[in-house]
Amino acid sequence: MNNSITHDSSKLLQQEEEDRWIMEAKANPEAFAKLYDRYAPNIYRYLLSRLGNVAGAQDITSLTFLRAFEMFPRYRHQGYFSAWLFAIARSKYVDYLRKAQNRYETSVECIQDPQEDLLQGVIRSERMAELKRLICKLSEEEQELLHLRFVANLSFAEMASLLERNEDAVKKTLYRLLARLQSQLEDQYAA
Repeated sequence: MNNSITHDSSKLLQQEEEDRWIMEAKANPEAFAKLYDRYAPNIYRYLLSRLGNVAGAQDITSLTFLRAFEMFPRYRHQGYFSAWLFAIARSKYVDYLRKAQNRYETSVECIQDPQEDLLQGVIRSERMAELKRLICKLSEEEQELLHLRFVANLSFAEMASLLERNEDAVKKTLYRLLARLQSQLEDQYAA
């Protein structure tokens, strides 16, 4: 219970800080840099996970913030600034794909512990390959949920705002998706 209260108060402080930064940036465009510093790493990670291409992710991140800066005078702070930014990033990502006429495979990297023995490393690699295969079979919408939650690190509230859905519906959809993936992995290794 105490942990929940601490998390909630931390989120409230972050929201208050973000609100203050937005007001500062409205008054002084140079203050937009604070918002860039806070959100650029998450936007970049999200785009990199979607593209699997460093140069493309860097370009789209730059285009996202350029567009956000251009649109910022018209921005009306209602809800989550991050959802507004991710909506721009998603739009720029789609534009990029249209121009490239090319789809990039979802990237799931295997990070190995140097202390891990060879057999554990092989088992982990096989499981990661199977998970990657299962993720690639998901619909674009399901892949997007995974990217927004686990790569972009958006909260359920931010995801709901971005996707224009109810927060509980987003949670249920993601938890069901994760349970389905886990079940499919377990079935694969039980056989």
